[in-house]
Amino acid sequence: MSQENINQREEAIKKIKELAEGINFCFFCTDLNHPPFESTPMSVQEVDDQGNIWFLASKDSDKYRNIKLNKQVHLYFSDPSSMKYLSLFGNADIVDDQSRIDKYWNKFVEGWFEKGRTDPNIILFKIKPEHAHYWDTKHHKLISYAITLIKSVGGDLEDQGREGQIHI
Repeated sequence: MSQENINQREEAIKKIKELAEGINFCFFCTDLNHPPFESTPMSVQEVDDQGNIWFLASKDSDKYRNIKLNKQVHLYFSDPSSMKYLSLFGNADIVDDQSRIDKYWNKFVEGWFEKGRTDPNIILFKIKPEHAHYWDTKHHKLISYAITLIKSVGGDLEDQGREGQIHI
């Protein structure tokens, strides 16, 4: 696996957008000063042009209460079927913006908020990434496994994956 560090802002945002929106679901961890962390699977709504990651959430959640006390969050994205992974640390802002809630509203979200898109408990989390590390293959899972097998018995194929730090 080759090592590549992404230090240019535009390239970093592009990589985060590709991975976070491509994988979509992550474990969203809060209360990082008190292990075990509070962790919840959450769905990404958008990675905006500044690299911020947006989520819909509830004011009734532990996550909301934790972020009010400590803005630090850690997101873990995993897609074993494509062998793509992202570990991202950042700070969360709590945003109350009905136009964004309307923008992200869909049938899936509707199942979580019985009172509809105007439910007063709906809130947005905007995550500002600080550090990230990713793992990514150049090919899909089956080819990657075959290449690893060939390499293990002495074959000399070019490096088939990448990992690296993303600096925003």
